[in-house]
Amino acid sequence: MAESTVRRRRGDRRLRWLLASSAASNLGDGIGKVAFPLLAVTLTRDPLLIAGLSATQFLPWLLFALPAGALLDRIDRRRAMILANSARAVVVGGTAVLVAMGGVTIWAVYAAALLIGVAEVVADSAANVLIPAVVGKESLDSANSKLQACEIVGQTFLGGPVGSATFALFATFPFLLNSVGFAIAAAVLIGLAGSYRPTAREGGATDLRTELAEGFRWLKGNRLVLRLVVIAGLISLVSELAQAQLVLYAIEYLRLSEAAFGLFAFVGGIGGLLGAAVAPRLVKATGRRAVLLGGTACCGAAFTGMGLATSPVAGAALFGLFAAAVVAVNIVLGTARHKLVPGELLGRVLGVWRTVVWGAIPIGALLGGVLTHALGSSARTFLTSGLLLFGVAGFAVVSLRRGAFDDESATEVRVLHQDR
Repeated sequence: MAESTVRRRRGDRRLRWLLASSAASNLGDGIGKVAFPLLAVTLTRDPLLIAGLSATQFLPWLLFALPAGALLDRIDRRRAMILANSARAVVVGGTAVLVAMGGVTIWAVYAAALLIGVAEVVADSAANVLIPAVVGKESLDSANSKLQACEIVGQTFLGGPVGSATFALFATFPFLLNSVGFAIAAAVLIGLAGSYRPTAREGGATDLRTELAEGFRWLKGNRLVLRLVVIAGLISLVSELAQAQLVLYAIEYLRLSEAAFGLFAFVGGIGGLLGAAVAPRLVKATGRRAVLLGGTACCGAAFTGMGLATSPVAGAALFGLFAAAVVAVNIVLGTARHKLVPGELLGRVLGVWRTVVWGAIPIGALLGGVLTHALGSSARTFLTSGLLLFGVAGFAVVSLRRGAFDDESATEVRVLHQDR
């Protein structure tokens, strides 16, 4: 009993360091994800170029998530996070210099977004696979919820308003703050004691291609995790149709100012925090399957409503509903992944997962730009995205048998049999 208490306290202490680093990096991310689109809007109003920026930010997930996952199954994951956050601090700092000198172009913005995205693949993947090494399985729901809360507070609750307000005052300022946030995130991880290199493989080291193939084979043999990957990818693709057009929806359709756009995102942050707070309780009360299905349906209802809304208050409130629902869905999916995937394969399986899920984002963003261009209104894109999300919820109902997703012990037994 005493040993269990000591282990839990050690895990809590390590989790605090990880969460502190995540909070700093997500604050930087939040500032940047508002500042970069606002900077782009000052350079062009072309919806395809605006959507292209979002696609560029997430393109590295499509290109590098797999090799990054395999790499994280070989090296110390804490050190990988430190290097990646340091790289992001340097790139954003360089962007601030360009903005201050008046030499920034839309293509420079694209280049910075691409480089930041490459470092983000490593940093975010490392943070995700660190969670099971920091806390025990019994605390995964809580740890994932706290990590989601850090992301929400940093990226929307604080980062969005700070990014838009500082951009309106002085365009260079948000990029300087963004760079400082990433630098702090790297420095904080020094306090995370211990080694976080995965357990050495039996039979010695193997080449990267062999290790990637091993991850693919495991995923192919686990039908439940494979179906969850497909569902997550569809949610990502369909919701990004609308999310990539959010800045145009707020500024052109709802006619909000640049500063008010940050407050619009602020409401989304409140919704996300509520989602993170209630998701573990909902899982205990109704089960993971119910939260996943209900959350996806709520995402559809929110975007459908945004497509029909004409009031900024209604639009922001519905965006808050979407944020709450998608955060609850993400917590369910993240915990299921941590529980079902062996630790020594987690980096590679996460690489496959995020290649699909995050790789769908640039595709969805570009399709969203084309859709808005064709339909003539970003609101109609939100309406289309909402209706398609209802379709994804229906697909999830058919794909996930009742009880198979919630009965973790039975699922883990089936997984072990499938791997033999």
